[in-house]
Amino acid sequence: MRKTFQLQVEGKHPDRLLDAIKHEIRKYIKRERRRELPEGADFWDFDCRFGADEASSGIVHLSDITGLIDGVVKEGGRQFYVEILARPAKRRPRPADPAQDGA
Repeated sequence: MRKTFQLQVEGKHPDRLLDAIKHEIRKYIKRERRRELPEGADFWDFDCRFGADEASSGIVHLSDITGLIDGVVKEGGRQFYVEILARPAKRRPRPADPAQDGA
């Protein structure tokens, strides 16, 4: 998903529009996670970018997107750009903690 969302659309209440945008983003993430994983992958990871527009967007973590959207709304921004791209990933084993083994 690569999209610029407008926060002020004529004829639409800003709060309902914000809810619809967040719903669309969550729906996209759920749809991507349901896809079949390729051989050797454990889960779907997401590469995310967020900013006022595509040129000024920066890398962010998936869990930070909702908070960033709320920040743009509080500042009175008129639009924001979000990019969420799914990629297959493999979990890394946790490092052994010697303190837990002998306790």
